Amino acid sequence: MMSAGSNTFEDVKAVVLSAHDSATSRQKVDFYSSWAENYDKDVAVLEYRAPTLAANSISKHFSGDREKAVLLDVACGTGLVAKQLKTHGFGRFVGVDGSEAMLELARGSGLYQEVKQSLLGEEPLPVQWVDSFDVVVIVGALSAGQVPVAAVRDLCKATKPGGYVCMTTRSNIDNLEYKGALDRQLKQMEEEGLWICVEVTELKDWERSVSEKEEGYISGVVYLYKKIHKHSAQKA
Repeated sequence: MMSAGSNTFEDVKAVVLSAHDSATSRQKVDFYSSWAENYDKDVAVLEYRAPTLAANSISKHFSGDREKAVLLDVACGTGLVAKQLKTHGFGRFVGVDGSEAMLELARGSGLYQEVKQSLLGEEPLPVQWVDSFDVVVIVGALSAGQVPVAAVRDLCKATKPGGYVCMTTRSNIDNLEYKGALDRQLKQMEEEGLWICVEVTELKDWERSVSEKEEGYISGVVYLYKKIHKHSAQKA
């Protein structure tokens, strides 16, 4: 793992590519823990736009009281998403991440009222969180080798009826199989009457590519779903 110092694009590329050596979820957590200190400045080099784009999507459609709304930031990392949402008037955040080193930085940001260490997909979210959050957001972690597709059901469970779930994934070559499985899961849950699709935003310039297979920028997607009230689903 490369450490601090000059974070040129080639340096950051080497760091990101080294994550591919992490086969297990625990190795992935260890990788992100070792990256935590330099994470924010490194993803800035990648021109990583997902946190901003997710926050924009939520802000565009959320019509409730933003000061009172409670948001669950899953795979919160250092707090990049909460930082963006704060600029849109949201202020109550609960953060979840598998890496304690990332959570330490999230705590230090002063943005979160609570943070919890948990590895989504391996550990269920706390039962007391069912139907609890006005918005649940996961940015960056829904991709091959990270959070399994089936975990989006946990995100929906944690959302209040009428609340929103915002998710992102990459749509570049290396992630197409995962994205296909994710799309099928999201559609299946819509057919089950769990939520409705509010908006899907596809962007070509998601972030700078670090893959040898692609040059320039890779593409990505922001999904926004609204959880259906139980009585609405029963009527349907």
